Amino acid sequence: MSEPFVFDPRHSFCKTPFGAVPCGAAVTLCCRPLASEGFTHCAVILRGEFSGSEREIEFAREGPEGDRIRFSAEICAPQEPELMWYHFRFWRDDGAGCTLDRSGYRSDGQTDPWQLTVYEETPTPQWFGAGVSYQIFPDRFCRFAVPDPSGMVGNRWVHENWSDPPAWQADADGEVRNRDFFGGSLAGILSKLPYLAELGVSALYLCPIFESASNHRYNTADYSKIDPMLGTEEDFRTLCARAGDLGIRVILDGVFNHTGSQSLYFNEDGFYPTLGAAQSPDSPYAGWFSFHPWPSDYDAWWGIRTLPAVREESPSYIDYIIEGENSIIRRWLRAGASGWRLDVADELPDWFIEKIRSVMERDFPDAFLLGEVWEDASTKVAYSQRRRYLLGRELHSVMNYPFRSSLLTSLREERAELFQETMETLRENYPPQAFYSAMNFLGTHDTPRVLTALGADVLPESKEARANYRLSPGERARGLARLRLAALVLFAFPGTPTVFYGDEAGMEGFEDPFNRGTYPWGGEDQDLLAWFRLLGRLRRDQLPLQRGALQWLEASGPLLAFSREWEGQRLTAVVNASEATRLLTLPWDGGPAEDLLTGQQFAPAETTLELSLPSLTGFLLAETPG
Repeated sequence: MSEPFVFDPRHSFCKTPFGAVPCGAAVTLCCRPLASEGFTHCAVILRGEFSGSEREIEFAREGPEGDRIRFSAEICAPQEPELMWYHFRFWRDDGAGCTLDRSGYRSDGQTDPWQLTVYEETPTPQWFGAGVSYQIFPDRFCRFAVPDPSGMVGNRWVHENWSDPPAWQADADGEVRNRDFFGGSLAGILSKLPYLAELGVSALYLCPIFESASNHRYNTADYSKIDPMLGTEEDFRTLCARAGDLGIRVILDGVFNHTGSQSLYFNEDGFYPTLGAAQSPDSPYAGWFSFHPWPSDYDAWWGIRTLPAVREESPSYIDYIIEGENSIIRRWLRAGASGWRLDVADELPDWFIEKIRSVMERDFPDAFLLGEVWEDASTKVAYSQRRRYLLGRELHSVMNYPFRSSLLTSLREERAELFQETMETLRENYPPQAFYSAMNFLGTHDTPRVLTALGADVLPESKEARANYRLSPGERARGLARLRLAALVLFAFPGTPTVFYGDEAGMEGFEDPFNRGTYPWGGEDQDLLAWFRLLGRLRRDQLPLQRGALQWLEASGPLLAFSREWEGQRLTAVVNASEATRLLTLPWDGGPAEDLLTGQQFAPAETTLELSLPSLTGFLLAETPG
């Protein structure tokens, strides 16, 4: 053997099985130092993140292999979920030696260890990862009439013109209150279900729909009530039922770390007739909040006074949100929802998330629990605590922000290897079911519109300039070409492809609120919309895209190629992000290749497929008989 590595955990010769392992699983490790190094002994040092345990296991020496010496051992993963860190120690008969970690050989006493995720095998609903999701900001998707905001919580006002830009200027106090509404409704979403079905959508992720003083509704006023501008509980039940008839499920946004200051529970402005925590220490909700002293100062999310933080450990809050017979979690799943997305999961204690998962598994075993996490969720540290999101007892999976950031960067900068390395890190660290059901996306309500991110040459410095910025014809053409490639990768990659409403129509905009414009009904980019519909149909009809194993074929500069294989059927996605024609040779042991996007056919030459990829072009190749 002559591989140029001593240990590579992604190589089956060095570690099996690949990646994360279930509790109690056997893991085989193999190191292969050069014989010229003179090492006669090797051991692995394992440290448990949560248990604090540390142990050293000496390897068996299995004799020379060419110019290398092979050492191997089988270790047993812990019986409880754990995050293991490991490195190796090599030494000679005289005791001299060194350690080996991710940085290579070293003898400075420091270590940069490899990670081994050990998870508890628990059921994960399969419908989410296989399908296509669509995120809706309810106020901006579809309306039937201009609503009257009188009598509703908050000082709301409504745009008469659906195509107005969202308000963004600060008020006299220097705050952006988000009190401008457009009047999108649940009935509006219901009317567009056929449109969503044509996109291949199988799950709707709705930003918060509960009563709230702001248009984004992340400052909940009443968890038990649909915001009246959106409709009623009956409207919600009807939406879920009609969507279900089309094979579309509904996922709700749960904002459980904080409420609104203008809420039933806090009631700072006295809108509600009952006592809120800001009105009296005798309020039934007083224990939900931390005052110091009451009522002038209190804990708030990131110090924003309109978002008072909740004490999740309050028994009455736990009962109200999670454990009560008619808790918020139970109530809305009974009403027709199929899952929850937990806003700012970093701000929720592990035990709180575990309680939600426990209730869902017991009473709604087919419901999906998703978390908002912006980084690698397997190693996330929040408030100095390593989180346990994906170890089997909390989240089923997470929003895949690393997918978005690495893919968009790789397309703009022609660095496909960045996307591959970022995704391989997650594939190695996440339990398989979490990786294959991650929510992948190109944009959300918290990021600039993907078309703007891929097309804009500059980022205007002032907010006013960003508010008025529109892509030039050249920027838009380049952005659209890149977006088609990004969408191809999105729909072909493992995980749930998720479309932020209007991205498929060609909407533009920088950060919040410019990314939250109204859907341009009647003004869609029809070519782009047709592209998304085609990708949605392929995702729905092709099992390899839903469940297939991932294999990387190329990731260098502007060229990216990977395949998905399921039960002997293989599809291969190929992307050229360059503005020049590029040549690519792929291993190919089948018949002629057909591009499912255009119908083009390519003849292989023996065991390879030679492709000439025009500028900013992508293929989705299938083997055809012949």
